[in-house]
Amino acid sequence: MTGPNLFAQQEANRKRTRWLVFGFILFFAWVGFGGDLGFYLLTRDASPQSYHHTIPIIGLILTAVGLAICWYSFKKGPARVLWAAGAWEIIEPATPEQKQLVNVVEEMAIASGLPRPRIWVVPDPDPNAFATGLDQQHANIAVTEGLLKTLNRDELQAVIAHEMAHISNLDVRLMTLLAAMVGAIALMSDGMGRMLGRGGGRALASSGGRGGGGKKGGGNQLAILILVLWVITLILAPIISRILAMAVSRKREYLADASSAQFTRNPDALASALEKLDAAKEPTRSITQGAAHLCIVDPSARALNDKEGKLADFLASHPPMRQRIARLHGMAFQQAKKESTEGQVASQG
Repeated sequence: MTGPNLFAQQEANRKRTRWLVFGFILFFAWVGFGGDLGFYLLTRDASPQSYHHTIPIIGLILTAVGLAICWYSFKKGPARVLWAAGAWEIIEPATPEQKQLVNVVEEMAIASGLPRPRIWVVPDPDPNAFATGLDQQHANIAVTEGLLKTLNRDELQAVIAHEMAHISNLDVRLMTLLAAMVGAIALMSDGMGRMLGRGGGRALASSGGRGGGGKKGGGNQLAILILVLWVITLILAPIISRILAMAVSRKREYLADASSAQFTRNPDALASALEKLDAAKEPTRSITQGAAHLCIVDPSARALNDKEGKLADFLASHPPMRQRIARLHGMAFQQAKKESTEGQVASQG
């Protein structure tokens, strides 16, 4: 990747990170204050002895929660992702596979011009890898035990180079925050849904019998409309957030593949590694669904990667494997052609 393109990608990721945080807090504020507005309208015309929702307590609490989650995700997001995967850090390599991994990470750190990231191993037999962190100075690369057993040295080098590209581009910051926030939205949606199931239904039922028309009826209808939109938001939020994570991943995997080919000068090695990783049909069970977009290949059961069509491509958390491999083989062909031409020119000179 050329310098200007790298800096443009880094700046784009910084902007997307800021927009992600802003949108996340705005979502929590809408869920909170939208609920407050609905319950205020619902209880505004109730009898004096009944409950009147006048203080926007839901909005204040959820906005504060959104801010706290953003801060926590920024400070602790990488550690939580690694903890959730059950990863342990290599301090002193104890096996030949671990020593080779450390050597390869050091080589690719030099090739990419980055500090050496911390190295982690995930106790999972399925071959996979991911990078996480908040910047180039505080980054982590994690590989599964299955990856160390499946790949040869050149293939391992290509996979590590792919993850180093995510670190270089600052993809890790955006994708780590997104992983933490996807999980938080899913948790909040589930909790609010349970709360609504316990008390919200009774509130809606009690509002339906009061006020036949005029101001009171109109207020109740508006309240119900707002609460319906509120419930729809809670239902759709986890789905939308995961689709957003998938879209973020798909766009960046192609760029990281190209950067890996540049760092190693061996596109076929990454193509071979991806073929082996795609051939492993069992899911990477140690990696949660909310962090799937961090991995080099989809950690779930990879049935979607075997299907053709726009729907399968859209639902998968990663670009179609066949397209990634084809692009890498194309890079290898162009590289070989260029080297052959340069060799002929040198021999003629």
